[in-house]
Amino acid sequence: MTEIIKAIIFGIVEGITEWLPVSSTGHMILLDEFVTLDQSAAFKEMFLVVIQLGAIMAVVLTYFPRLWPFSASRENHFIKKDVWSMWFKVLVACIPAVIVEFTIGDYAEAMFYNYTVVAIMLILVGVFFIIAEYANKYHKPKMNSIAEITYKTAFIIGMFQLVAAIFPGTSRSGATILGALLIGVSRTAAAEFTFFLAIPVMFGASLIKLIKFGADFSGNELVVLGVGMLTAFVVSMIVIRLLMGYIKKHDFTAFGWYRILLGTVVLVYFGLWV
Repeated sequence: MTEIIKAIIFGIVEGITEWLPVSSTGHMILLDEFVTLDQSAAFKEMFLVVIQLGAIMAVVLTYFPRLWPFSASRENHFIKKDVWSMWFKVLVACIPAVIVEFTIGDYAEAMFYNYTVVAIMLILVGVFFIIAEYANKYHKPKMNSIAEITYKTAFIIGMFQLVAAIFPGTSRSGATILGALLIGVSRTAAAEFTFFLAIPVMFGASLIKLIKFGADFSGNELVVLGVGMLTAFVVSMIVIRLLMGYIKKHDFTAFGWYRILLGTVVLVYFGLWV
């Protein structure tokens, strides 16, 4: 299997799992057992993070009119106040994860980046999703759009993202969506806020990994990284649209059961073979 084909496979998995609340980390760990890149350990560590930039660009392109904070209208003083407000809320939600990354990020990765923690978090968050959706059947959302999300709510959502920053397998999108649902945000608004929140988080994480890796890329490494990012971008464009259409008619219960099943598979597989 050539490295390009492997990069495409990783890009497909990244593009699908990054936006669904099912943990891209859990899937990548399983995938790496069967499709291993023939690259250095340092490159693979960087690749699995930077490949996310492809997924992020899909969000930027899909939602660009809602993300660009400048207006062509003089009446609005060339700015979109609602977009600036949204970005400030996103930054507030990023604060907890940023603090953790610069204080105990490496320690948490060394301590918790293993299949046992990933499997446990897959199962636990899956259970919480099922419970949250069951409870939501009897409650109407208090916030149906990002504009209705307060700064306090944004910070609370950021605290849920903090769990994902520490414990792999939680799923960043899963944690933020679940947290938003629990405090009264609608599914659509929760998903969209999660998409927007991913932009600075993933750009920041990718920048850190690129700085640590350095600029000494071989031609083969550049091709593998580029193919992986491009594949993740194309797949994410499709997945984002499908997910937003899905949650308008369905809840996240199916993802909860899927997480429980995947977590069980991870425990059984590694328990038997590792």
